[in-house]
Amino acid sequence: MSDATDLSKDPAPDPAEDNAFFPSPYSLSKYTSPKTDFDGVQHKGAYTGGRWKVLMIGTDERYLLTEDGKFFSTGNHPVEMLLPLHHMMEAGFDVDVATLSGNPVKLELWAMPEEDKAVMETYEALKPKLKEPLKLSEVVADRLGPESDYIAVFIPGGHGAVIGLAESEDVTETLDWALANDKYVITLCHGPAALLAAARGKDKSPFDGYSLCVFPDALDTGANLEMGYLPGRLRWLVADLLEKQGVEVLNSEITGQTHQDRKLLTGDSPLASNALGLLSADVLVEAAKD
Repeated sequence: MSDATDLSKDPAPDPAEDNAFFPSPYSLSKYTSPKTDFDGVQHKGAYTGGRWKVLMIGTDERYLLTEDGKFFSTGNHPVEMLLPLHHMMEAGFDVDVATLSGNPVKLELWAMPEEDKAVMETYEALKPKLKEPLKLSEVVADRLGPESDYIAVFIPGGHGAVIGLAESEDVTETLDWALANDKYVITLCHGPAALLAAARGKDKSPFDGYSLCVFPDALDTGANLEMGYLPGRLRWLVADLLEKQGVEVLNSEITGQTHQDRKLLTGDSPLASNALGLLSADVLVEAAKD
């Protein structure tokens, strides 16, 4: 019988694009699982008010260009997206899905835990919105403001989150709105790349002085290359740029750590998805009471 040591560490070619690659079989054996650590929700149906919703900003990008000209075939990590949303939806909050272009959300389906009932049920429930999301610029124009029905902004991870969100004026305006209107911002793994957009047009980031969890740069410059998860070095690193904006990164490894600083809720990796979902449901149910 073969084991993980027999699996290839070479990134697997993606035949849909020139010089594009999925993670290696070896890396997927280390980083993915058919089930998550989900063991139930704590706030089933707790919010019945019907007004408050969560705005999720997903990536509409598949291909991340690396330093050597290769593409990483990526998107949003399904566990990081669907497991936190499962907790929020089970608590009673509806979800709107938006992308920068209004084109479909891209998912890293190679990381989908297909034996995980909670994740798969949430995927089926959200699939129509993932296929036909709102356009973020139209959300900014029509659905934000002091009387908005959004109680939180959720930005899932996956390396696709580093493509475009950090430079987006629409993300800037969404984060400005969330901070000005005392809303929650929930994100994990590479999703905090979007927080870089908050500094656009300002002398300093409004997240200067905040602390958070994020995927460690050391893995993207080390193990992720060595095991063939990435086909090449990233052109910039999320934690590095956040720290340059005055944000304190709390973690150096991935242990499933989560953290709340004011109304910013973060997690370090897919391992934090369930815990971040529990934390998010906790704070949103309490916030909805007010």
